[in-house]
Amino acid sequence: MVTIISSREFNQDTSRAKKAAEDGPVFITHRGEPAHVLLSIDDYRRLTAKKSTIAELLAMPDAAAIDFEVPRMGDDLGLKIPDLS
Repeated sequence: MVTIISSREFNQDTSRAKKAAEDGPVFITHRGEPAHVLLSIDDYRRLTAKKSTIAELLAMPDAAAIDFEVPRMGDDLGLKIPDLS
């Protein structure tokens, strides 16, 4: 759940803002425009976590055991498969 509060409200009741951040981001506005975002530490860590590259994922020792099925493109997507014969 997203919460929007003004800078004045934030300054007057930071505990309410911190409590709201447990349920989702808190946008703090300045003169009606978003200026800051308050996040829980868990949300912040999730956003800043290092993402693996495709090369790193493919280099994983267990990569061969991962089932990976590429969906076929066909009539179910409304596309025509060209006849290349």
